[in-house]
Amino acid sequence: QVQLVESGGGLVQAGGSLRLSCAASGRTFSSLAMGWFRQVPGKEREFVGAISRSGAGIYYADSVKGRFTISRDNVKNTVSLQMNSLKPEDTAVYYCAADPTIYDSVSTTREAYNSWGQGTQVTVSS
Repeated sequence: QVQLVESGGGLVQAGGSLRLSCAASGRTFSSLAMGWFRQVPGKEREFVGAISRSGAGIYYADSVKGRFTISRDNVKNTVSLQMNSLKPEDTAVYYCAADPTIYDSVSTTREAYNSWGQGTQVTVSS
């Protein structure tokens, strides 16, 4: 198992930006694909984006494509989510997650991820 701690959430106006970070420990970070998910009360946790172990593969949900950017630093053991042009519908608790895949690929399904952070709240006001 790997321990994940998110940071960087907060309150921002529509059109603004936030950068979320996730620090990992407990396992070789470069052996993990990393994903970001979000959840609002009463709804299922939804996929936002993911990055492969090497960083060569990145995939985004259509709802955030062109606005959000995922990156990782395999030396600092961190993954980041840069969120630009935020909309009120981006309001959610954001979670980072680790997928111990043996492939340099990404998954969009929650079941592939076996370690989760505690979540960080992002609120976008209109």
